[in-house]
Amino acid sequence: MRIPRTPFLSISLLAATLMLGACTSMRPAADVPIATRVAALTPADALLLGEQHDAADHHRIERETVQAFVDSGKLAALALEMADDGTSTATLPTSATEAQVRTALAWQEKGWPWENYGPAIMVAVRAGVPVLGANLPRARMKDAMADVSLDVQLNDKARVQQQDAVRDGHCGLLPDSQILPMTRIQIARDRSMAQVVVKARQPGKTVLLIAGGAHALRTLGVPQHMPTDVKVVSVQMLASATAPLRAGPEYDAIWRTPPLPEKDYCATLRKQ
Repeated sequence: MRIPRTPFLSISLLAATLMLGACTSMRPAADVPIATRVAALTPADALLLGEQHDAADHHRIERETVQAFVDSGKLAALALEMADDGTSTATLPTSATEAQVRTALAWQEKGWPWENYGPAIMVAVRAGVPVLGANLPRARMKDAMADVSLDVQLNDKARVQQQDAVRDGHCGLLPDSQILPMTRIQIARDRSMAQVVVKARQPGKTVLLIAGGAHALRTLGVPQHMPTDVKVVSVQMLASATAPLRAGPEYDAIWRTPPLPEKDYCATLRKQ
């Protein structure tokens, strides 16, 4: 964690800051306000908030995180996996309606229920902060599947791990011939999000990216495609009672929320 460089930082404040950083990364800290957690992880050029898409608590935390950055005046932009690169609210007024915002982002309600993400998005819009689509558009996916240059975007170990993640994510139902093309799409999506975040940077502010937990992985996801001079902080939100208390190399912090009921996602996928 970076300690603010100031000659007036007292010993007591330094100790409190160190303790807060430890609490944020080592325990669920459900009682620690989101604004306090954000302050412990910043300054940073980018903060990646990795969610479980079906966890209501994660959407609440996302809204509170946007609000915390807005209140501090430190939010450069809100970037989203849930909207495609090229979409933006930058030209909308702060008084824009939700319908106007959804149109500007070409919002896909079927995949991303607005009730989950709208509250966080509208906090940014009302504050005059641009909301940016960051995901790889579907029209570019076919080209990504055939793009051999994507095979060298990760080192050998990470690429194999990404292929395993694609296989597991499809519950072992994906033909072997499709593993490599689908891995390229995943890598292309991460690279697209990284590029959007980098373009949105502003000195002294933070770009907040909301995406699935896999995209926030430091070892495989969006951080792998960031320039080395970009300070990236990656947070994993986990709706689990057994989440690790200490962040490892994959994330800078783990924010644990109450566990969700057991659900067999693979059974649902097999039916489809």
